[in-house]
Amino acid sequence: MIFTGLLTPGSHRAAELADDRAVARAILRVEDAWVAAQSLSGLVAPDAARAAHAAAESVALDEAALNDLAVAAEGGGNPVIPLLAAYRAAVIGENGAPISAVHASLTSQDVMDTALALVMRDVRSSILAHLARTGDALARIVAEHRDTVMVGRTLTQHALPISFGLKAASWLAAVDDAVDAVLAARLPVSYGGASGSLAATMARCSDGATSEQTFGRVTDLLGHWADELGLELPNGVWHTDRVPVLRVASGYAQTTAALARMANDVLMMSRPEVGELREPTAEGRGVSSAMPQKQNPVLSVLLKRTGIAAPGLLSQVFAGASAADDERPDGGWHAEWAALRELAVLATAASSHAAELAGGLTVDTERMAQNLERAGTGVMAERLSAALAPVLSEREGKNAKQRVQAAVRAEPWDADALASALAREIAAEEDPTLPGGMSVGDPQSVTRWVRSLLDPRGYLGASGELCDRAVARHEERTTA
Repeated sequence: MIFTGLLTPGSHRAAELADDRAVARAILRVEDAWVAAQSLSGLVAPDAARAAHAAAESVALDEAALNDLAVAAEGGGNPVIPLLAAYRAAVIGENGAPISAVHASLTSQDVMDTALALVMRDVRSSILAHLARTGDALARIVAEHRDTVMVGRTLTQHALPISFGLKAASWLAAVDDAVDAVLAARLPVSYGGASGSLAATMARCSDGATSEQTFGRVTDLLGHWADELGLELPNGVWHTDRVPVLRVASGYAQTTAALARMANDVLMMSRPEVGELREPTAEGRGVSSAMPQKQNPVLSVLLKRTGIAAPGLLSQVFAGASAADDERPDGGWHAEWAALRELAVLATAASSHAAELAGGLTVDTERMAQNLERAGTGVMAERLSAALAPVLSEREGKNAKQRVQAAVRAEPWDADALASALAREIAAEEDPTLPGGMSVGDPQSVTRWVRSLLDPRGYLGASGELCDRAVARHEERTTA
């Protein structure tokens, strides 16, 4: 199998999709489908195709057999060669004689790349299902907390008020973008033969026909193969054009980055001194070996872990693609496999973790309100400065903005005291321009006006509209 999972907690959620047994099964499916495609093209008898299919189902893939295959793979540099030998032996057992169509005109890279396409297709389906659950849960959170006010934070410090819905909307948008990236990346079947020219396949299909007619037959044969496997048929050979692999790997990496970003916010907001969010609990999760009072946010920890690990794996896939040369790669291709598989497993596990996290996230709106209040009057300084700029003149070398900042520093916590202080500043102005026909002769109205400027609910900008847009986009995607 891939590994026991001791050093990658959570990988068991996805390992069976891409472990050694899954890869071996995919290789056998590819070989089996190739014989079936030749049967559909009239190159092999249906009875032989049925025997080849039964043989593919009978090859032993228990732990001992997989270990033997892994050791034998060293000889040819890939697992196709020893597994093909086992498959051919099984074919003889089923058919009573070899079947010449088995692996005919293919090369090991055709089979390996196509087998990985099958494995990545299953991974892709799992990731998309988990991301759909994650997105649906986040859309509900965004709608529910569209107007839940909290303090925004930039560069780790208190900034302006926002709604929690707006924060969750950014998570939702990133998840939906990741879905687009995963949907757009598919590995097709791989063909080309020994040197990428389809020479052996053309010879097999020629039967005295012209080159153009033969190529038409080859195209039909390849189409049957792709249909048998449920994969796309590319226009050309991609033995050393690794862009399809790069797209798949990039989609996985984008997914892990989007989910890690959400996890980073949850980790910060679930700190006891912040206390605005809590992860869902489960038996045995979040426990500490030394401190029984702790409930660690393990789902977010594992999501952050994956976000940290993924770029290195993606880099290895890109390095392998960059090393591709000639008509078949000499090491770059081989370097892709482990990195792509681990990236696939981690992305699948992460999407599962994220679905559970989003679906069970507890939002403490009271704590959000308390933290916003504790942030003080400074979070409204921008609004005060903009509103009072036409009202306050320059005085003692300080412009309106600087005067407001000085007042905020003098009254950093008490909004009522700050409103009164600024009302006095306004009253000292000569004929200040006030909104709505307000007059300095009515100091209580001026004070109420300034106090209203300190209400965070009145300075959320387009938070509500942005929340609505994010939810509408998600719902449109899910109903399309």
